Amino acid sequence: MSKKFNTSIRSEIGELEAVILHTPGSEIENMNPENAERALYSDILNLSVASKEYRQLKGVLSKYSKIYEVKDLLSDILVDVKVKDILIDKICEIEEVEFLRERLHNLSQESLVEQLFDGILMEKNNLTNFLSKDRYSLQPLHNFFFTRDASIGVREKILIGKMKSDVRRRESIIMETIFDYTSHFSTRTINPMSSAGLCKKVTIEGGDVLIASDNILCIGVGPRTSSQGIDYILDHFKSKKKKQHFIIQELPHSPESFIHLDMVFTFLGTDYCMVYEPLILTPNKYQTVHITVDNGKVTSINREQNLLSSLKKLGLDLKPIFCGGQNDVIIQEREQWHSGANFFAIAPNKVIGYERNIHTIEAMSNNGFEVIKADDIINGEKDINDSEKCVVVIEGSELSRGGGGCRCMTMPIKRKPVSWK
Repeated sequence: MSKKFNTSIRSEIGELEAVILHTPGSEIENMNPENAERALYSDILNLSVASKEYRQLKGVLSKYSKIYEVKDLLSDILVDVKVKDILIDKICEIEEVEFLRERLHNLSQESLVEQLFDGILMEKNNLTNFLSKDRYSLQPLHNFFFTRDASIGVREKILIGKMKSDVRRRESIIMETIFDYTSHFSTRTINPMSSAGLCKKVTIEGGDVLIASDNILCIGVGPRTSSQGIDYILDHFKSKKKKQHFIIQELPHSPESFIHLDMVFTFLGTDYCMVYEPLILTPNKYQTVHITVDNGKVTSINREQNLLSSLKKLGLDLKPIFCGGQNDVIIQEREQWHSGANFFAIAPNKVIGYERNIHTIEAMSNNGFEVIKADDIINGEKDINDSEKCVVVIEGSELSRGGGGCRCMTMPIKRKPVSWK
């Protein structure tokens, strides 16, 4: 067994050392047009095509980082009967499926893992169930391959997501249990649901929380993360030892492609960022707010011109690259819809994203980023370490229909420190 390490995320761009993924499986096929909207999808995915594209993402990341699969981590900890009991009891209580408790306890660890992901079919053994339009007593976890949202690495701690939708609550329960009991790494979890007197309006999802630097967090407030959720983050991550800055970006509640901040803004390196220009840079009604915390107390809350100007004042002078290019707003809208602003950094200025967003990739190329196909990395024909700046592209035509990009599908738990210029 490899040596146990401490989780540490102090930027979005530090060289990746360890990341948690969940390869999409049969839970994706346990969805039909009727329940897709409730499952937070606008379309249903073809698993065979999505799997091929996902293998490109995983194949590239495995070249440069240690990868942990959610199912493997969960299976490891369920060997301990006490942990198994704790997890089942939490799920039954929070999801109000007490009638499944005995059945779940009687499952082997392997069967339990599968059914927690794939769902449990409803038995039509009484009138209520017979009349129910639900197919499942325990719903499948259609969204879990977007591992970013249920848990968030913030410095040496893990913030557990308080998900907006009930269909994703089990993801957070599973991730908290993994972090609390795994033998692979150490951390301290912070769970809003464990807080006494928690405001019901508190919601937090990882796609909205971007770690800019050691003392700067960028957070989106919108359809998935509430202002009360951000207040919770401030209360639990403010430091009495140094000044901290929280840059808050308001997001529209529609269309659904604006669900998280990382759908309109991501860090690419110490010099570059990816932006959806109409929201991030064009004057509009969505505020950017700078909150300063000093000695553990909020000392100022001010409106800023935009996200980039606020970061520049704090010493992070980033050149924007435009999602969809700059020539046509319709192209910008189309590529933003397909996660064109959503990139994941493997190292500074070395990122991975969807090939399908051709105008976005062209804009990166025009800014000196070498465009490398994922299969060339996997086959050993290319190496990101041979490039000063590069974007690795996966096909992504099917995965993008799930409503997220490469950052959405990755939950980093350890990165090397970054020296900002």
